[in-house]
Amino acid sequence: MSETNYTAPDLSLRGDDHIRVYRETGGEVGYLWNGVPTLLLTVTGRRSGRSHSSALIFARDGDDYLVVASKGGAPAHPQWYRNLRANPEAEVQVKAEKLAVRGHTAGPEERTRLWKILTELWPNYDVYQSRTERQIPVVVLSPT
Repeated sequence: MSETNYTAPDLSLRGDDHIRVYRETGGEVGYLWNGVPTLLLTVTGRRSGRSHSSALIFARDGDDYLVVASKGGAPAHPQWYRNLRANPEAEVQVKAEKLAVRGHTAGPEERTRLWKILTELWPNYDVYQSRTERQIPVVVLSPT
C-alpha cells in the first residue's frame, strides 16, 4: 500500500485525554475514534508493577478482542505490548463494560487471518507495517 492511500487520523482526542474522557463517560465519548471502535487496555508495568492504560482500536473474532501493537510503524514495540508480554493478565473496558482478559501474540497462521480482519477495519495498519522492519504483532485478548 502506498503512502497516498494513508488516511491521516483526527488526533483531537488521544492519549491521556482519550482515556480520561472514555472513563468519565463510560465510553459514550471516545468509543468511536475516526469511525472505528476503541477499547481501553490496562496492563501491569513489567518493572513498576503499576497499572497503565492505553486506548486502542479493536476488532472482534468471536469472543476475543483483537488489537495491534503498531505504534504507527515505529521501529520498537509499544510499551503496553512489552508489558502484556511480561504479564498477559490484563483488563479491557469496552464502553462501560470492564472485563478481565489474557493476551497472547497471534502466531504466523493466526496472524495472517486476523491481520485481514484488522486492516479491513483500519487500512492504515498496512501503511504502518510498510514503515518498519519489525513484524507488527496482532494481539488476541481472550476473556477469562
